[in-house]
Amino acid sequence: MVKFLLSGFSDEIDKDLDVQIRELKRNNINCMEIRGVYGKGVVDHTIREIKEIKKRLDNEGISVSSVGSPIGKISITDRFESHLDLFKHTLEIADILCSKYIRMFSFYIPDDRNPQDFRDEVLERWNKFVETAKGAGIILAHENEKGIYGDTPERCVDIIKSMNCDYVRAVFDPANFIQCDVETYPKAYLMLKPYIEYMHIKDALPETGTVVPAGMGSGKIKEILSDINSSFDRDMYLSLEPHLGSFAGLEALEADIDTGSMEKSGPEKFEIAVKALRKVMKEAGVL
Repeated sequence: MVKFLLSGFSDEIDKDLDVQIRELKRNNINCMEIRGVYGKGVVDHTIREIKEIKKRLDNEGISVSSVGSPIGKISITDRFESHLDLFKHTLEIADILCSKYIRMFSFYIPDDRNPQDFRDEVLERWNKFVETAKGAGIILAHENEKGIYGDTPERCVDIIKSMNCDYVRAVFDPANFIQCDVETYPKAYLMLKPYIEYMHIKDALPETGTVVPAGMGSGKIKEILSDINSSFDRDMYLSLEPHLGSFAGLEALEADIDTGSMEKSGPEKFEIAVKALRKVMKEAGVL
């Protein structure tokens, strides 16, 4: 049995940390995957600023489930030295925020090229991440992002197995796999199951790749949560990443929420995402 812990990218609520905290607490969530605060990325903050953010979070009883970093979210052809320096800064940030995880990527591949052509370079760069993070006590959690080397389950597994260490693992993002025309369950899930540390809760429509609330796309989130619950024996974060705009079925889903301001991310959309996830969790028998 698994204890699922709800978290989320609270910068999709608002850029202001006070609003992020308020809305998390209003939705009975006490964790965040910190990505953006006060209009800039978390890794762009100074150490002094991060310490102030940590103090504010501690005062409000909010913990950081993961540092939602952009590490590895550059082109494989971009220079690497300054990016490795940013990773070192990110490790320090994760330590200050008492985060067990740093969310990471495996570099965008040029559109007209075969990802396999860049495998050696991707693995060389990831080896440098691994060496740099040695002894830090932080898990480097690779996300399957569309367009990067690890956007298929096969290449995600390739990265993790090639690193051959217990602190390189996977973030499983159903919507991103859908956008890559990959079946989330059973195919991608079963391939990555031994390596999954936590999940991003994002569902999507296969025809368009449009992101929708959990249970409204083809991500098979209910089936995945059910299998995790019967197979794992530890806590697992479910990190909401709504990315919601107006979508078919919105009014029917939450008639009691004002949807007049749905053009931008905000409290209403985050609340919709939370309610949809809890509904799927109930259907999966894990809530």
